[in-house]
Amino acid sequence: MSYKIATENFLNDLDRVTKARADVAAGLQKLVETLQQAESESEKKSGRLGLERELEDATTASKNLREGVFRLLVLGDMKRGKSTFLNALIGENLLPSDVNPCTALLTVLRYGSAKKVTVYFNDGKSPKELDFKSFKQNYTIDPAEAKRLEQEKKPAFPDIDCAVVEYPLPLLEKGIEIVDSPGLNDTESRNELSLGYINNCHAILFVLRATQPCTLGERRYLENYIKGRGLSVFFLINAWDQVRESLIDPDDPEELAEAEGKLHKVFKANLAEYCLTEGHDIYDERVFAITSIKALRLRVKNADADLSGTGFPEFMAALNTFLTQERAIAQLRPARNLSRQIATRVREAVERRLPLLDRDVNELKSKIESVEPEFKNLTQIRDEFKQEIIGMRDSKSRAIADSFRNFVLNLEHTFETDFLRYQPELQFMDFFSQNRREAFEASLRQAFEQYVNDKLAAWTLTAEQEMNSAFTQLSKSAANYGASYTKITDKITEKLTGQKIPPSASNSTEDNSPAWAKWAMGLFSLAQGNLAGVAMAGAGFDWKNILLNLITVVGVSTILASFTGIVLGPLYLLLLGMGVGVLQADGARKELVKAMKKELVKHLPRVAQEQWQPIHDAVKECFDVYEREVSDRMNDDINSRKSELDNLLQQKESREINSQAELERLKKLEADVAARSQDIESVYRGFLASAS
Repeated sequence: MSYKIATENFLNDLDRVTKARADVAAGLQKLVETLQQAESESEKKSGRLGLERELEDATTASKNLREGVFRLLVLGDMKRGKSTFLNALIGENLLPSDVNPCTALLTVLRYGSAKKVTVYFNDGKSPKELDFKSFKQNYTIDPAEAKRLEQEKKPAFPDIDCAVVEYPLPLLEKGIEIVDSPGLNDTESRNELSLGYINNCHAILFVLRATQPCTLGERRYLENYIKGRGLSVFFLINAWDQVRESLIDPDDPEELAEAEGKLHKVFKANLAEYCLTEGHDIYDERVFAITSIKALRLRVKNADADLSGTGFPEFMAALNTFLTQERAIAQLRPARNLSRQIATRVREAVERRLPLLDRDVNELKSKIESVEPEFKNLTQIRDEFKQEIIGMRDSKSRAIADSFRNFVLNLEHTFETDFLRYQPELQFMDFFSQNRREAFEASLRQAFEQYVNDKLAAWTLTAEQEMNSAFTQLSKSAANYGASYTKITDKITEKLTGQKIPPSASNSTEDNSPAWAKWAMGLFSLAQGNLAGVAMAGAGFDWKNILLNLITVVGVSTILASFTGIVLGPLYLLLLGMGVGVLQADGARKELVKAMKKELVKHLPRVAQEQWQPIHDAVKECFDVYEREVSDRMNDDINSRKSELDNLLQQKESREINSQAELERLKKLEADVAARSQDIESVYRGFLASAS
């Protein structure tokens, strides 16, 4: 498949996604307008049906779909060709592609009708627009200056948050947004910055280099920040053409095939474990050998050039399938679920209202009084579920904070073994030169930062797993409480109308649960984030964005500030006193680690104690947000059912209701809402058919 065909297919499929999003968003908006008009009329006739929550949810879902994009995060070590890859994708040498890591800015590439760059500041200054030439000139520094800043742990542009590049590229116009991150071997603070964007992206494009297969730094990042976190990652092995250039006889096909075969095996051995989803091996759908520089050269001359042999057509086809099928369906399904729920809610409200239209005031009051016990039962279910959430909150916030405390205190027992692989090379002569000593101390501190970050990452993965487990359990509880709640609301309807509610024809918990339970179970979500509208395990909100604060709470800077005693100054004197020589380098390393451990142990209890409360509070906040939303939704549902009856009673007390005309109006409303919901269902099913 040529790049032109792959791109055309991608753009056509993105067009279908865009149209489906727009159609579903328009369908939800029509649903909103229908409900608003009906409630306005109801206020003058038999009384409002209490559909405020439905109106709010449908409005939010429609807005999210209209603004929806597929966000891709480009990650990779420095000098892997990330910017060259993006330039090839764009078809123009647009982004700086030879910048030292200390000058790298986090850059967001999105659609704009005109080419421009906007730099955003973090010190309160107004954003600054500039052209691309100025962008390259002003935000590139020479390597010597960059190295000096790196050694001093100073960012090149401390006042800058990010740069936003707008470009009239068809791919971007169709709803793709790309975030280009700093290099992974840059400072740990920059690594944390990149990590902060992971949770708000649909897929990660991880760029490696064929001539440097899976360095320790890359393996470290994958192991600590990617593995086990449910992220969708595409691996782009760049500069594949250099495999041929490294051969003695580049024109020998057998030698080339052998070299490429060996390299493929190396990458597969290193990357296969990151290409598993629900036990399925998707390595061939996620790993691609590409040649960005060749693709860029071809596209600069001809935007529609045939890029066969560069790996770009194959990658674009796989990305297309992933985004326009799997991810697009995941965006549309919650909206379809919401429209179904609204249609059910309106149908039930109308069915309750119609038999009551002919009742006189006293009879209606009697009916309302008869269901008071059932409303109390609904509030009891609300309170029971609320207490379960609070119990889970208190249990998990304490358990996770305790696990961090134990994790910190246990560093003492594993530090000597763990830190040896991080420690920089120790040269005896370094101790006689102040400059070398300072350089070694800087390297040692960076190694310690990496060690702390990696240990924290391992711990946060454990914390995430604990949270996943908790919300999965709450999801099951929501389903059970929802089933009990539905039985009671059916009984309310039966008492009010005198008609027994027939068993539902659907055996689906999804269809039979009340709206609040569906939200609590994660069957629809109004959050925007990693899955852009798809709920996390058992929750209709993206709790991971809240939990991500844990990285900040217990970040490297916090812990390092507590370990002020760990500096080379007193340690190198200790080593010199031992008479360490060249032959004792291994012993010197061990002694250095022992000395660091001694300093470390002094501070561990204080760090464990100081950070316990912030972690406890961060975890607690996740559950508090969930509990507040569940309680609000349950209260809204209970109150709307009550107001539905009270509104009818007030209207009957104040005016004569034309029962026949109102019956016809409400039946029409039910039919109109069902039709709007069916329109959305048709769009959804049509998209499923086109994507299969």
